[in-house]
Amino acid sequence: MCIGIPMLVETVDGFVAECSADGQRQTVDIALVQDCAPGDWLLVFLGAARHRLDPEEARLIREALGALAAAMTGRQDDSAFADLIGREPELPPHLREAHAAGRMEA
Repeated sequence: MCIGIPMLVETVDGFVAECSADGQRQTVDIALVQDCAPGDWLLVFLGAARHRLDPEEARLIREALGALAAAMTGRQDDSAFADLIGREPELPPHLREAHAAGRMEA
């Protein structure tokens, strides 16, 4: 499985950019992302940018990845899952209908 990492563009030179995330720098192939500029956030998979992110999207993904890393090391950070505390998770609307009609199990 490949996980996309939000990275901030520092410099651009042709089809590559120097990007950073959490103190790490990486040279990233930006051939699939048009008009990339310093200050842009990119979703990077295995050294290649696949999608430009707005800053809010980048923040949310970074927080989710941080929560995942914490969970994998046994640390619990309830603030990362504040929307789930005190309630049962819900199915998305398109699956609720299938569940109600008995076409899927809970």
